[in-house]
Amino acid sequence: MEAISVREPHSLLVDDRPAPQPRPGEVAIRVQRAGICGSDMHILHGSNPFVVYPRVIGHEFAGVVAALGTGVSGLAVGDRVVADPVISCGMCHPCRIGRSNVCAKLQVIGVHRDGGFRSVALVPAENAVRVPPSLGFDVAALAEPLAVAANVLWRTGCGKDDVALVYGAGTVGITVLQVARMRGARCIVVDIDAGRLERARWFGADRVIHSGVESVPEAVAGELDGLGPSVVIDGAGLPALLEEACRVAPPAGRIGLLGFSPAPCNVSQQEIVRKELTLVGSRLNRRFIPEVIGWLASGALRPKGMITQTFDAREAQAAFDRVEAHPERTLKVQLAFDS
Repeated sequence: MEAISVREPHSLLVDDRPAPQPRPGEVAIRVQRAGICGSDMHILHGSNPFVVYPRVIGHEFAGVVAALGTGVSGLAVGDRVVADPVISCGMCHPCRIGRSNVCAKLQVIGVHRDGGFRSVALVPAENAVRVPPSLGFDVAALAEPLAVAANVLWRTGCGKDDVALVYGAGTVGITVLQVARMRGARCIVVDIDAGRLERARWFGADRVIHSGVESVPEAVAGELDGLGPSVVIDGAGLPALLEEACRVAPPAGRIGLLGFSPAPCNVSQQEIVRKELTLVGSRLNRRFIPEVIGWLASGALRPKGMITQTFDAREAQAAFDRVEAHPERTLKVQLAFDS
């Protein structure tokens, strides 16, 4: 059975391994579809500070329950499920206040422990979320990245009275765009690639801005009665964008950060205090996957257009090469384990 691991930075291995047996409280998932995320690329490149090598990667995956460990209830062999990769202790202060995604003992499937890029993957039973038969496994595997978008929009309180400015028209930006639109916000997407901006239009952006052609602060100055966008989301993960975000955000604006670059940022405290800006980080998702599954099942989102390529799992190296070589032409590349 295939397993895709990173032995050490820049070394991707596809090999056969026996199916693991679930321990007490775990379920074994026969993986059908799994998506390649930017964080998987970071692990491959050696730039993820949280991973321990070697590691079976992958945290966006869906499949069928193949076996149950002792003590598991509420699930049955044959159930269609998607994995929530966030494993929390349930007892620390963040967990007690409903912020399990920043648990003091946080573990992430595919980062701190082996993940879903294998024919059979193990997850704690509470991390297996049922999927209705109406959703294909390819769409179900998008629930995790969409839940990440839901988390940052929850953190910023984005809603129908907001104008949301999203930096980046890659996977992160497009997921944020879809969820923000569903919440009723007017959405503006910024990118430096014209093709990606056209893609953002297809996904429903009310307006797009080519930052290589026009000044973003000047372009958005007239929004929201001349104040500027009330919510700014950095979906590109570039430290330099934070200073501009503070400039374009209006009084009482909210800024959400999704990247985890260690590079320092030049941010003016005066700008933050003068406007009383709210600046929030957002990591992973706070148990939003069941809600996202409901959105997908209801047709509130446009998930199919996000999947730009699907590779057989045995061709994982080619899939990663595709993401590496053509980021402008890829949105979500998935691996198929059911062939």
